[in-house]
Amino acid sequence: MFPGGQPDMAQLLQQAQQMQQQLVAAQEELARTEVTGSAGGGLVTATMTGSGELSALTISPDAVDPSDVETLQDLVVAAVRDAKRAADELAASTMGPLAGGLGGGGGLGLPGL
Repeated sequence: MFPGGQPDMAQLLQQAQQMQQQLVAAQEELARTEVTGSAGGGLVTATMTGSGELSALTISPDAVDPSDVETLQDLVVAAVRDAKRAADELAASTMGPLAGGLGGGGGLGLPGL
C-alpha cells in the first residue's frame, strides 16, 4: 500500500494544512489581481479581478451612437467575455500547481481518496 508501511498521519495532516494555506494565499492573490479585456479596438474595456468579479467598465465616447445601441451592447459583452477569459487563464495558472498536488482524483494523493 505505502512504501515502508503505514503513512505518518501527523505528516499527512501537516501537508494538508500547508496545501490549505497555499490555496487560501492563491485565492487572496486572485482577488487582488486585476485583468482587463477589451473590444472594438479598445473602445470598450472591462476590468475584472482574477476571481471573476467585474470591477470596472470603460466606454469611449467614440463607441456611443444613440442610433446604434446594439453595437455598443455587443462591445460591452465582448469586453466582459475577454476579461473573463483573462481571469480564467490567471486562475488556472495560479491554482493549477496547487490542484496538481492533490493527486489525480482530488484527494491527498492517497489511494481511495
